[in-house]
Formats: sequence, C-alpha cells, structure tokens
Amino acid sequence: MARARLQDVLSATYLDDLEHRPIEEIRALRAECQQLEVDQSYLRRLIQGRLDIVRSEQARRVGGAGPSDVSDIVEHLPEILADRVHAPGVGRLPTYLSPSEDAGLTSELDAVFRSLGPIDRLADHQVDDLATALADLELTVSARRRSLHERIDALQSELTRRYKTGEATVDSLLQ
Repeated sequence: MARARLQDVLSATYLDDLEHRPIEEIRALRAECQQLEVDQSYLRRLIQGRLDIVRSEQARRVGGAGPSDVSDIVEHLPEILADRVHAPGVGRLPTYLSPSEDAGLTSELDAVFRSLGPIDRLADHQVDDLATALADLELTVSARRRSLHERIDALQSELTRRYKTGEATVDSLLQ
C-alpha cells in the first residue's frame, strides 16, 4: 500500500491547485509526506548499513582474505558500522520517529539480496555486483527523499502563506 501511495505522492500532479485546497487537506498531505520521508529515511539507513558490510567484505577480499563466514562478519559489525554514527548535513527534526508498519517497505532491499544470496557464498565478482546494486538503490531512495522534502517544503510554504495573509489563523488549530 505504501509503495503505491509513495508513487502517488511523487507524481507531478500531487501538489496541483494547492492554493485552492482546504487547509485540513494540506496538513494531511504534509503529514503523509513526512511519514513517507521517515519510511524512506529508514530504508536508506538499512541500505547504507548493508552497503558498509558489503564494502568491508570487498576490502577484506582485495586484501587477500577469502570470503568471510557469518560469525566473522557479526564479530566485526561494530567496526564496520562505526562510520555511520552521525550523518553529514544539518538534517531535519523528524515529526514521526518510526517508520510505518508496511511489510513491503524493505522489499526493494530484500530483492537485491534474494537475487544474489548470502555474502559468504558469493564469488568476488558477485560481491562487487551486490555493492553496485546497493549503491544504486541508495541513490534511488535518496532521490525519493529529496522529492519528499520538496513536497513537504511546498506544503509548509502554503501553510505559512495562509497564516501570513490571514487566510488561516492560529485559532483554527485549536478547533
């Protein structure tokens, strides 16, 4: 469901005729965009973590080591994932703190791994393919997040405009 809704929100017509829509609808659209952005942000973090693991495995193999077994990967997870302690940039204060409970949220990520299999059983070229697929997926998800940020900003701008011009009042929030 969220996947189809995400496509609707990212469509070129999503924000059409914004200035004529009721303020309650604009608030609802903004809330929807904010939740979808949290979902995409969560998915992006999952992708980045897996990409860090795959890149660590690539580096091990380039260094002459054979494929890692799962226990070795788990043992080194703190070092592998330590680079992602703080994301670059100023960020945004999230309105929603957790992703939706959409079972399909990670379907794209799951498909990448289903297509190749467990990392400890992959040949070197397959690990490279996995890293490329994850990096491409991360770029796709990042682009979606940017589009959602643009929509959130447009909706917020419309709300701000209405308050500044007197079309909406703070009192309307209390009703």
